Amino acid sequence: MQVGENGSQDSDVRDAGIAGAGRLSRDLVIAADFGTSGVKLAALDRSLALKAVAMRAYPLSLPASGQAEQAPADWWKALAEGIADLRGLIPDLAERAAALVFCAQMCGVVASDASGTPLRPAIVWLDKRAGTMSRQMNGGFPSLAGYRLDKLLAWTRIANGAPSHNGMDPPAKMLWLKQFEPDVFAGAHKLLDVKDWLLNRATGRFVTTADSANLTWMMDTRKGREGWSAYLAGRLGIPLDKLPEIVDGTETVGGLLADAATELGLEPGLPVIAGAGDVAATAIGSGAMANGELHAYAGTSAWLSGFFPSRRIDIFHSFATISSSVGYRPLLIATQESAGTAFAWAARLTGEAEGDADSALARAYEGIGPARADDPLFVPWLAGERVPVDDDRLRGVFYGLGMQHDRSALLRSVLEGVALNMRWALSKVSKQKGVLQDAPLPLVGGAAVNPLFAQGLADALKRRVEVRAPRHAGVRGAAAIAGTGLGWFDSVEAAAPALAAGPAETYDPQHEGMALSDARSAMLERHRSRLIALYR
Repeated sequence: MQVGENGSQDSDVRDAGIAGAGRLSRDLVIAADFGTSGVKLAALDRSLALKAVAMRAYPLSLPASGQAEQAPADWWKALAEGIADLRGLIPDLAERAAALVFCAQMCGVVASDASGTPLRPAIVWLDKRAGTMSRQMNGGFPSLAGYRLDKLLAWTRIANGAPSHNGMDPPAKMLWLKQFEPDVFAGAHKLLDVKDWLLNRATGRFVTTADSANLTWMMDTRKGREGWSAYLAGRLGIPLDKLPEIVDGTETVGGLLADAATELGLEPGLPVIAGAGDVAATAIGSGAMANGELHAYAGTSAWLSGFFPSRRIDIFHSFATISSSVGYRPLLIATQESAGTAFAWAARLTGEAEGDADSALARAYEGIGPARADDPLFVPWLAGERVPVDDDRLRGVFYGLGMQHDRSALLRSVLEGVALNMRWALSKVSKQKGVLQDAPLPLVGGAAVNPLFAQGLADALKRRVEVRAPRHAGVRGAAAIAGTGLGWFDSVEAAAPALAAGPAETYDPQHEGMALSDARSAMLERHRSRLIALYR
């Protein structure tokens, strides 16, 4: 899929050439956001306006229960095809490109040899094969919140958090490789996140950024001590030399290699900026960059996130700040597993064979109407949960089904269930010191285009929700990072006005909707603890 801004190439896309140079000025950044199902690409100008966008899909393999893998070559192929799409909209893209920057899904593990060749398919964030191993890795006596006390104290003191119990964080995946695929682990020159492998493929360097490094729980995040922790890595049994160098997200990792440039149709030597993981890039792209200002993301998964002046942690509800990719600025992340995946699942369940497609989702949810008091309750734990309860064993539930419930009632319940699940998370996050309680909440991600969900979220959270370029927050945030590295902005924070510019759909909480959300949330509150106990 490819579209130009407003469906065509703008008349102001072209700038005057540099006098005597015979070529156009370097006025565009190419940003690529690698998600679970595909890559979104954009060419953005110095004001971070989208001049052309494209999307290319790639497969997700589910080889066994709890397992999720992808072929890194598919990411690169989709990148090349997407850049070709952009070039079809902006024919002189290669000559005008000032930099290439990536953001990507996080918590993946790519075992790469010294040449950067993957030794096996990438184990991506959705993979939970190491859940039992993670609980064993974390646990022991005496314990607190499922963690052996001495391990918990070390992790929280040094890294400001600890690996999740559900096996999704990288250290459990690395230890799974070490135990079950020892030849792969031994042969791995570096263990990389998704973005890190792409940077290596583009430049030949093995690097990561602080956000990905932090989520290995082998990084020291204390102010002035940021970097890999030999102590934490040693406790896990992961050799430090298998971990890539940590660089700032605004750093130019290197110039685009000649073979990579040929494959992508770009110029050799094009600066490749380190970028960020998807959460940090999206946080920037949402425009909510003041301390304590939150944004909400609802795509495949969901999260509430915001920047803070210092580290924050809530062990009992499984969220904390991590070091973001730019300047180690603390970024709070409260992640939930299912949002858009639940919407697509319900669409397929009710007859839309292509439930993941935008057109199918639009058809499925059209005309279903707002939530009703007698609709069944839905708990969206289709792939377990992380916040405020971290357990991969939890599963989704429809509660209160009756003969009167039809297709529309089920679909309404799924939208409402995701919104109320996010309310559950916000009830814990909002207790953190410094959270701006009444600020409008930017909503980004593919699910944000559903007006029923956006209004339901505003009612559930009792806050104004603003939707502005929701599908492109990742590429806009990545472009802001690249623009700062190129000197277009004095800092990433200085790009906030540009990111918050432009029209927005606003959803103010409605009295009737808030009252219904209060009543339905109270009902869920009475049942959640029993459901959690059931699956444990």
